[in-house]
Amino acid sequence: MAWPRRNLPLVLLGVAIVAAAVLLLGLGRDLTWFQDSWAFLIERQGSSAGDFLRPHNEHISVLAVSVQKLLLAAFGMESDFPERLLLTAMLAATAILLFVYVRRRLGPWPALLAAAVVLFLGPAWEVLLWPFEISLVGSTVAGLGMLLMLDRGDRRGDAAACALLLVSVGFSSLGIPFLAAALVDLVQRRRERGWARAYVPAVPLLAYAAWYAGYGHEAESAASLGSVVHAPVFVAEGLASSLAAILGLRAVAGGIESQQRPYLGLLALLALAALAAYAIWRRREAGGRLPRPAPGLWPALGATLAFWGLAGINDLPGRAPWASRYMHVGAIFVFLVLANLLAGVEIRRRVLAIAGGIAAVAVALNLIPLFEGHDRLRKEAVLARADLAALEIARGSVDREFWLGPDVAGTVSLINVHAGPYLAAVEDHGSPAYTQAELAAAPEPGRRQADIVLARALPIELASASGAAVLGRRHCQTFTPGSGPATVSLRSGKAQIEVAPGPPATLALRRYTTNEYPVPLDSVPGDSVEVLRIPADRSRHPWRLRVDATQHVRICR
Repeated sequence: MAWPRRNLPLVLLGVAIVAAAVLLLGLGRDLTWFQDSWAFLIERQGSSAGDFLRPHNEHISVLAVSVQKLLLAAFGMESDFPERLLLTAMLAATAILLFVYVRRRLGPWPALLAAAVVLFLGPAWEVLLWPFEISLVGSTVAGLGMLLMLDRGDRRGDAAACALLLVSVGFSSLGIPFLAAALVDLVQRRRERGWARAYVPAVPLLAYAAWYAGYGHEAESAASLGSVVHAPVFVAEGLASSLAAILGLRAVAGGIESQQRPYLGLLALLALAALAAYAIWRRREAGGRLPRPAPGLWPALGATLAFWGLAGINDLPGRAPWASRYMHVGAIFVFLVLANLLAGVEIRRRVLAIAGGIAAVAVALNLIPLFEGHDRLRKEAVLARADLAALEIARGSVDREFWLGPDVAGTVSLINVHAGPYLAAVEDHGSPAYTQAELAAAPEPGRRQADIVLARALPIELASASGAAVLGRRHCQTFTPGSGPATVSLRSGKAQIEVAPGPPATLALRRYTTNEYPVPLDSVPGDSVEVLRIPADRSRHPWRLRVDATQHVRICR
C-alpha cells in the first residue's frame, strides 16, 4: 500500500484536472467568440508580416495569432470549441507545472493545494472561460517551464530555458516578467556559473527589442510620470487582490462587476507580513540564525514585482489591479514566492489539514465568480450570435463599412466587427451566428437586438411622399380612431402610410421580437403621406409595423 499512499497527491491532482476540464468545457458549450477574439479573426486575415507582428493593444502576439490561424484553417469559425479545448489543456499544463515547482520546495501536499486553487480560480473567470486568453496562458505555461529548467542548473536546462522564454515572450508581453526572472537568476548565479549563460535572457530580450523597434512602438501606451508614481500602490493592491482571489475573499466582497478595492486582501497581506515578522523575531530571540532564502526566491520575486509594476505603469481603464485577467498569473506568482519563502520548512500534518480546509472553502467560494462570469459571457454570446445572424440576413444590401458598434449591437463584444470583413470571413471559414431558425427561438434580448441591427443594416427608410399616392389604393387597410394601435404585417418592398389631419402618428417595427417594438421610426405628421422602404434580404420572416394615432390611418402595401 506504499505506492498509492505515496502517489495519492498525484492521483488527486489528476482528479482535480479532469474535474476542472469537465467544468470549464461544460460552461463553454453555449459561448462563442468574444470581444478581442474578433480582432484576430477578422482584422488579421492576411499572411503578411504585419498580420503576425502588429501589436494587440500593447502586446506582442505573434504566437497567439499563429495558433489562431492554424485553428481557423483546421476547424473554421463556426465554433470556438477547438480553441477552448486548447485553452483548457494549457490551464491544466499550468497547474501541473505549478505543482512540480511547489513540490520541489514544499512537498506534494502543499503543491496539490496550490494547483487545485489555481484550477478553480473563479475570480480569474476571463482567463478560464475566454479562449482568447491563450495569449496570457501561453506566456505563463512557458514561463513556468523556464523557471523549472533554470532549477536544473546545467547547460541543457539553460538551453531549454532560453527556448521556453522565447515562447513566453512570443505569446504576449506577459513574457517580460519571466524575462526579468531570468535576468535575476543570471546575476544571482554569476559567481558559481559565470556569464556564459547570459544568452538565456539575452536572446529573448533581443527578439522582443527587435519586435518593439519594428512594430511594438506603434502601440498605445498609458505610461506617464503619474502612473510611475502610483505604481507602488498598484503593486500592493495587485498582490492583495491575488491573495484575496486565492483565499476566496473576492467572492464575498461583491460580484464580478464590483469595483471595490481588495480591502480583505490587504488585511490578509498585512497579516501574512506580520506573521513573517513574528517568525523572524522569535528566531532571533532564540539566538538562531535566519535561514538563507531559497535560490528561486529572487527570480520569483523579480517576476512578481515586474508584472505588477509594469501593469501599474501602463494602467488603463478596465485594468484595475483586481481585474479578472490579472488574477490567474497573479495567484501563480504568489504561490511561487510563498513556495520559496517556506522552502525547507517542515509543515506539520495539522497545519496541512488546516491549509487543506482553507483551500477547499476557497475553491467552493471561487465557484461563485466563475458562474457569474459564465452568465455574463452567455448573455454576450446571445447578443453576438443574434447580431451576426442579422448581418448575414442583410448581406445583399448592407454597406461593407457597416460597424457593429455598441449603440447598434447592444454590446461591446463586437466592436472589432465590420460587415465587409466579417462576411468575407464567413465565406472562407463558416458562420458562428444563429441560423434563422435558431434566431427565431433565441432568447428575447438576442431577437430584440437582431431587429435593431437589421433595421440599421438594410437600412429601413421612411421618406415623405409629398402627398402623392405612390402605391395607388390597392392592398390597403384602414384603421379607425379608438380601435387601438394599428399593426400590419409587412415584407420587403414599399408601404404607403396615409395619416388623416391631426397630431403626428408614431411608428415602430419589430421582426423577431415578440414583447415590444424595438425599432422606432420617425413620426408621420397629420394630413400627410409617408413611404416606408424595406429592402429585400435573406429572411422570409415578416416585419410587424405598429402605428399609434388618434385619427384615421390607411396603410397600403
